[in-house]
Amino acid sequence: MRTMWWLRGIKFALIAVAALAVVGVAVTALWNALMPGLFGWPMIGFWQALGLLLLSRILVGGLRGGRGGPMYWRARMADRWARMSDEERAKFHEGMRHRCSRTDPAQTPSPGAAQ
Repeated sequence: MRTMWWLRGIKFALIAVAALAVVGVAVTALWNALMPGLFGWPMIGFWQALGLLLLSRILVGGLRGGRGGPMYWRARMADRWARMSDEERAKFHEGMRHRCSRTDPAQTPSPGAAQ
């Protein structure tokens, strides 16, 4: 199994190239079907569509590495939550309640206040 690592690499590269080709064709087709009719913009080719994808990735997503993907913040928050004591969790809940409520926090009674 260890001697076939290069075969896995070739397989991964072929799948990546095929996926990039499919996405490029899809972007080309969508652009050419929508943009010239809606905005009067010119039609684009396959390589221009791939360039557009790369440009949008740079502008929107940046060039940084994934650090675990788009849900990385959720894993970090779950880890922080697991390390919190019960008092810290209650304090966090109270802070979020005041931050996210639609009423004025100064008018909201605290949980320990007599009613």
